[in-house]
Amino acid sequence: MSDKLSKPGQVLMKANGSLIAYAHTFFITCAFIGSLIVGVALHYTKIVQNEHWGYPEEWFPSVSATIGDMYPERSVFQLFIACTSGPRFILVFLTYLLTAKPGALAPKILAIVGIVRTFTCGGWTYITSTDDHDWHDIFMISYMVLTIPWTALRIQLTPKDTKALFYRKLFAFLFFGSIMPLIYWFIQHKVHHIAGAYTVYAFFEWSLILFDVAFDTVAILDLSALEIRVLDAQGVTNATQYNPEKSSAPVRKHQGFGTFTFVVAVLNSFIFWSVWTSLPLLIWYFPLWHMGISGYEAILVSITAPLLLFVPPIRALFAHGYKLACLGMAIGVASYKVLKPEYRLELVGVGSAFAAIALAIQFWGINSRPQAGVHRGTAFSFGLILSSIAKFAFFTNNPIWPIMHADNGGWNATGLAIAIITGVLATRPQVTNNQQVSNAGPKESGFGAACGLGGLIFALHTLLCDSTTITLWVWEGYPVRGPLPVPHGVLTLAAMCLGAYLGVVKRAVTGNWSGYLISCIGAAIMYSFKGWFGYAGGLILTVYLISIVPVILESAGRHNPGYTFGVGFFVLVLLYLAHVWIVAYAFVPGGPLLRERSDLVLAAQQACIGLGIYAHNKIKVSPINNPLNSNTANISLARKIRSQVIVGITILLTLSCAIGFKRFHRDDPKPHHPEAKAMTAGIWTVHFGLDNDMWASEGRMRDVIEELEIDVIGFLESDTQRAIMGHRDLTQQIAEELGYYADFGPGPNKHTWGCALLSKFPILKSTHHLLPSPVGELAPAIHATLDVYGKEVDVVVFHSGQEEDVEDRRLQSLGVADIMASSSNPLVLLSYLVTKPLQGNYNTYVSDYSRMHDIDPSDWDRWCQYILYRDVKRTGYARVSRSTITDTEIQVGKFVIDGGDTTSSNIEIDESQVPEGLRFPDLFKGQGVRGHRYHVFDKPRYYQ
Repeated sequence: MSDKLSKPGQVLMKANGSLIAYAHTFFITCAFIGSLIVGVALHYTKIVQNEHWGYPEEWFPSVSATIGDMYPERSVFQLFIACTSGPRFILVFLTYLLTAKPGALAPKILAIVGIVRTFTCGGWTYITSTDDHDWHDIFMISYMVLTIPWTALRIQLTPKDTKALFYRKLFAFLFFGSIMPLIYWFIQHKVHHIAGAYTVYAFFEWSLILFDVAFDTVAILDLSALEIRVLDAQGVTNATQYNPEKSSAPVRKHQGFGTFTFVVAVLNSFIFWSVWTSLPLLIWYFPLWHMGISGYEAILVSITAPLLLFVPPIRALFAHGYKLACLGMAIGVASYKVLKPEYRLELVGVGSAFAAIALAIQFWGINSRPQAGVHRGTAFSFGLILSSIAKFAFFTNNPIWPIMHADNGGWNATGLAIAIITGVLATRPQVTNNQQVSNAGPKESGFGAACGLGGLIFALHTLLCDSTTITLWVWEGYPVRGPLPVPHGVLTLAAMCLGAYLGVVKRAVTGNWSGYLISCIGAAIMYSFKGWFGYAGGLILTVYLISIVPVILESAGRHNPGYTFGVGFFVLVLLYLAHVWIVAYAFVPGGPLLRERSDLVLAAQQACIGLGIYAHNKIKVSPINNPLNSNTANISLARKIRSQVIVGITILLTLSCAIGFKRFHRDDPKPHHPEAKAMTAGIWTVHFGLDNDMWASEGRMRDVIEELEIDVIGFLESDTQRAIMGHRDLTQQIAEELGYYADFGPGPNKHTWGCALLSKFPILKSTHHLLPSPVGELAPAIHATLDVYGKEVDVVVFHSGQEEDVEDRRLQSLGVADIMASSSNPLVLLSYLVTKPLQGNYNTYVSDYSRMHDIDPSDWDRWCQYILYRDVKRTGYARVSRSTITDTEIQVGKFVIDGGDTTSSNIEIDESQVPEGLRFPDLFKGQGVRGHRYHVFDKPRYYQ
């Protein structure tokens, strides 16, 4: 018997490595196709049914319905997917062996991503949408997000000019190309409830599965070069072991480029952007309450603090004490502890000054260290993206801004801890010169670099510090014909991540004139067009702006920082003022020169960036600053940075998708009293969402709106999508937490103070208007048609101009009267009219031509806010005090929409004669709650 035993080291079995890829493809195909066949055979009508439609409108099942909803198809899928796991893990392991090289980080990251991706596959496989819809989708989204680095790294590590590379690029293109139509058709189903849309969505969903499997099947071509052997275990230690040849050269550690250093730099950048964007927001509070120049606007020049770096001792102090500047930013974060608005602003000004100096010192002379500019420039971009993600998570408020605190959802203490810790840990790349002279060449343009810096920071701040901004630039109302802030803010964040990646791997392209020209085209499209086409232009500009961050910052760092950063931030101040002047022209000296000229400001931004590109192209490329040189250490460092960036992008995109998913999936809004066919409508001038004490007021607004049981409300002075207002969307938190459809109204590029509409009833269509305003501020209006208990009812939200501009207000009254007269539907006007009851323009709004009635003609104590109506039955009217939220009360009316008698008299009746569903809440009687009470009449009024 012993002579039949295998000899030590003898090969017992061998197989070609491609067998693993074949097995993986076989089992995963059986899992999906098998469950589809069984599902169609046994439960066809059930798995094509969705929340809105069934067979025959929907006739092809989605992936999730096929694999997770029914037995036994769910078990068929789970059985074969379990069989897939073995080949899958081996495939990942063999791929690592195939691509691993000494000192290479990318193959290790690919292996980790492959393992985690496999576990997330198990997550959405064994936690079905029926078991737990949220966790199923979280695992599914995580799997799709991890597909990005898996695909990118696998393509990157595939040898050039091979069939495998061709097919991987092909299937990757098809996979990612299917995502946009997938999202489009999902929205058609989820938002618009279009019959058959889910079937089309299902085809794209199955296509993603097909292309994903095909991408991994290409491994057959790679693994065919490997052979798997099983050896006799006995005596194996005596066999000759294979040891790959190791390099005798010591591996050089890339000091200053470690992952920990990168993370600290990203968090420092997050603090920079949080403090920087809060400064104009806090400044805005003062002219807002003064209705004109207050004097506090001068604190904006604190960002020109790098001018102090012209002084050699100060420059040397911060060059050797970089941590001091970084810790100084924490002052701006800590300012939330100061209650007095003036002092809080002053502390933020100090923090912003330190932030400007920290940025200048960090990039001064950075080009003398290979790859350092790319490394820190990308960290700076990631900090901006992270701050945008934070705002995405907190309804467009940065949780560590000084307008936030614990009571309104702030995470200020956490932000302060991060600012202090990262300030202590902050480092700047060590450079070779003595930091006392510029290392720029004689023909380089310091002024161009300064202008480029100012233009870039301005563009990043005004367009990309919030994922909502570009979507609102191209928003045109209902029906939806373009992107929505949620979920499409994820696309803006993804474009920012793409820009960061291109800034690392395609620096030679992004920093040249062709890239700049493309960005100008993107800016022109964003400015000129609405909907998806305009948004596409905005995404092009987004990718470009982020991609040139390392280029512009490194170019500025070649000169004396007092010059490029000091002058650059002075240019930035001028751009900020122009950005304000285009809408605040009625309140500032020389304002009419820039009235409504967003095009000029956008052109100035692009011109400044163009000067920055000119300055960059004047730099003489040398082996030390050329990222593409053949130096082995430099190539290794570039790979390390690229790997850090890929991991960072993966994390940022995962966060973005998770937040977008959480916010997008919510129940349809429902009115408060459908049993009474009641519609409670309100109007409120919300004063840009800053209360009397300079705190964000959305939470307090939400509470009183909920307690008043308002179904439809118009907001005035609600457009905060500018740098001076923090790029906030006051509708988001209230709409999502209370359940409303929202129309933001004319966007930030329409130069109004804003009007918005929130409705518990579906908005069938809406039109945005700019009323005639030849002299004063623009008067915005929304004309919306709502589906109110199956009946079309129009609502108009309108903000008139100021009392100084008499002719403007007359023309605007005629314009609104035309809008109301042109409608054949029942109509309610929620407005800010600036007129006395029964006098002047009041008689244009309330007239035979408009066919409108005043909700209470006897209410003589009004000047601004009015509610008018026609062809609906008015049953009640109340005026509610504002507390300290704003400077204007809430006016609320109750109407019955039942298609019956719509006549209303002005005869008051007692509350006891009013059905329960048509009464105003008792909560606000007497002293009310939290400073809100029925006032003027001291109680609601009810009518026959």
